[in-house]
Amino acid sequence: MNRNDPRRIAYQLLAAVEFDDAYANLLLPRLLADAGVTGRDAAFTQELAYGTIRWQLFYDEAIEMAAGRHLDDIDRDALIVIRIGAHQLLGMRTAVHAALSETVDLAKDVLPARLTGFVNAVLRRISERTRDDWMQKVLAGLNDEVDRFAIRYSHPVWVVRALKQALKLDGREADLEALLIADNEPAKVSLVALPGLLDRKDLLAQEGSLVPGEASPLGLVLESGDPGRLHDVADGSARVQDQGSQLMALALAAAPIDASLADNSWADICAGPGGKAALLAALSIKAEAHLFCNEVSQHRTKLVRNALSPVRQAGANVQIETGDGRALGKTAAEKFDRIMLDAPCSGLGALRRRPEARWRRSSRDIAGLTTLQQELLEAAYAALKPGGVVAYVTCSPHPSETTAVVDWAIKRIAGIELLDANAVLHSVNPALQLNTERKTAQLWPHVNGTDAMFIALLKKPAQKKDAR
Repeated sequence: MNRNDPRRIAYQLLAAVEFDDAYANLLLPRLLADAGVTGRDAAFTQELAYGTIRWQLFYDEAIEMAAGRHLDDIDRDALIVIRIGAHQLLGMRTAVHAALSETVDLAKDVLPARLTGFVNAVLRRISERTRDDWMQKVLAGLNDEVDRFAIRYSHPVWVVRALKQALKLDGREADLEALLIADNEPAKVSLVALPGLLDRKDLLAQEGSLVPGEASPLGLVLESGDPGRLHDVADGSARVQDQGSQLMALALAAAPIDASLADNSWADICAGPGGKAALLAALSIKAEAHLFCNEVSQHRTKLVRNALSPVRQAGANVQIETGDGRALGKTAAEKFDRIMLDAPCSGLGALRRRPEARWRRSSRDIAGLTTLQQELLEAAYAALKPGGVVAYVTCSPHPSETTAVVDWAIKRIAGIELLDANAVLHSVNPALQLNTERKTAQLWPHVNGTDAMFIALLKKPAQKKDAR
């Protein structure tokens, strides 16, 4: 099997995700480029790899039954190969004989000879049933809705429970199945035309495969092709960015602050990898504001520098530093008019684009993330000028990472004001479907066509004037 075979590349990706905690969306482009794979073969490779990751829970249940043994008793490399074969048999239109023969050839190429026969035998048993037949067999005996949905849509049970609770808080409890379906549909490539560098209308006129985004007024959707081939993406005046992320930056820029503030000092205190920071920097040019960007690691700081380079060349006044955002409450006390806090989170809102995220976290991780989110929010608020606004943002709808953190801040910090984020987002795009009965805002893939981004706009009370 040659090095540029889609199945071999898919195996390399899945092994890196399994054993090295690699990010599929970051690694796959490099693997494809190294192998010189483009066009249909690249699309096939992506569907093979991403689909295998998305449907892992369902496939593992079927594999256990077909193999007659527990997953822990199956060699991990062999399991990856079997998953790749199972996706071809149960999730793609690949002919059975091709799926079997090509996957067995992959097994011969990457596994010890003693495992090839086992892989062949398991895949042949899987091929004896249709996807629907396997689904019925796997679901047999499961009566709880959450348990059934977990298998049917291949999400961990704890994630399904968390999403159900988040939907209920947003008045959308009946949407659980629709959300899970949306999580398993690959997201289309969204772009942002950075204001001051590029007008969206100009890019639309140049590229026929682009259509206007429905969620963000700056957004575009690439219906086909590689965004990297677009000149405006290559020169940095347009970027690949989910429209939900675009809306978070636009909401912070549009949020009402005290009229006495100069509104010329902005910050992004968890700026990596730099997408929201680049948009904020572009917006800061017209506002004549200085943008301070902070990242905790040198590697992610480098990503921010790269992302902001075109905007700085266009005139953005930007400062980029490496440091712990939790220290800014002391080192930059009451310094900023507007602060973006895109807090580290579970990433459960981006399962369409990061299929491995559902398997990378566990419910035990949430408590540690929540503590970090609270500490960062407290520091961001301390770094905020009186009358200024901090946007607390997560790419997760998990209640513990969203409304619970906001409730904690309101109880802990005297005088803090929760602004109506839905009203601000409606000022950015009046067509957005939002729950106007709440002040925090939650976006959803199945409703808004974006990642499930959460935002709360928190304002520090302005200093009272001397009454003398």
